[in-house]
Amino acid sequence: MIQGSQKKIAAINDLTGYGRCALTVSMPVISHMKIQCCPVPTSILSNHTGYEEYFFDDYTGKLPEYVAMWKKLGLKFDGIMSGFLGSKEQIGIVEAFIKQFREEGTIVVVDPVMGDHGKIAGTYTEEMCHEMRKLVSLADIITPNLTEACKLTDTPYREKGWKLAELFDLTEKLRAMGPERVVITGIPQGKFIANYMNQEGEKPMVLRTCREGTERCGTGDLFASIIAADAVNGVIFAQSVRKASLFVKKCMIKSMEMNIDRKNGVCFEEVLHLLKV
Repeated sequence: MIQGSQKKIAAINDLTGYGRCALTVSMPVISHMKIQCCPVPTSILSNHTGYEEYFFDDYTGKLPEYVAMWKKLGLKFDGIMSGFLGSKEQIGIVEAFIKQFREEGTIVVVDPVMGDHGKIAGTYTEEMCHEMRKLVSLADIITPNLTEACKLTDTPYREKGWKLAELFDLTEKLRAMGPERVVITGIPQGKFIANYMNQEGEKPMVLRTCREGTERCGTGDLFASIIAADAVNGVIFAQSVRKASLFVKKCMIKSMEMNIDRKNGVCFEEVLHLLKV
C-alpha cells in the first residue's frame, strides 16, 4: 500500500455513458471495495457498440499528455488494471504506463478483451493480438475468457468438452508468458459456467456456478474489477474468484427479476451492498 494514503487503482478502459460496461462498472465497484478508482479513459462513448448507433470519441491522442501529468505530479498506484483496448497504439500506451508507474508491490491486472465464442473482435488485427501477448507478459493477473486464452496461446478453440488436463495445460502456457495468476472465465459446462484458476505455488482449481439467463455486456468488467480490488486488498486468489463468480450470478438473477434489457448489462447497483470487501 502507498504509505499514508488510501489504496488506489488506475483503471484503463473506455468510458461508456450508457450500457453498464468498462469504467462505468469498474469505478463504482472498486470504490465500494474501499479503493480509490482513478480512470484513464481510452475513448468516450455515448453508449456501447452493441446498440445500433453510438457517439464515439477516440482518446488515444490525448492519453500521453494525460499520463504525463500524473507522472509529473508523482502520483502512485497500488494497482493497475486494463480492459478493452481499441488499437495497437492504445496497447502500447498501457504497456508504457505499466513500466512508468509500476513499483514494488503494485498489482497489474490485464483483462485481454479480444473476443468470445471462438471469434476475435472485428477491430482486432493479428498485430494487435501480438501486442496483447506482450502486454499480458507484464501482468500479475490475467482474466481471459476461453476464446482469448486460446488466441493468446495459439491453441485451437472449441466451445465444449474441455478436460481439466487441457485447461491446466492452457493456463500453464499463459503463466509461462509472465502472469503468476490466471483465471479463464465463462467456460460452458452444461448447466454450469466454470472458471479455471491456476496460480504459482497452488493447486489449480475449477469453480462452477449455475448458469443464469443469457449473456450480458459488462460482466467481464465486473469480474475483473472485483479481482483487481481484492488483489490490492490482499485477498486470497481462490476466494476472490469465488466471490466474483457468485456476485456476477447475483447480478444476473436480479437483472432478470427486474426485466432489464440485455443491452443495458447487469443492474449491479441493486446488489452492490452484498459484495463483501
